[in-house]
Amino acid sequence: MTVPADLLAILVCPKCKGALVHRAAESALDCAACALRYPVRDGIPVMLIDEATPLR
Repeated sequence: MTVPADLLAILVCPKCKGALVHRAAESALDCAACALRYPVRDGIPVMLIDEATPLR
């Protein structure tokens, strides 16, 4: 399942309010500023800081 484009356009990182990059192959949204990856489960972004994993 993919995340709708109109939803992606309004989502920001919950920690820093920065831009997110959609990684469809990994089912995730990445924040370069915070170096966090937010999972996308069944087409629904899980925008909880506690659920994020480090990019590095």
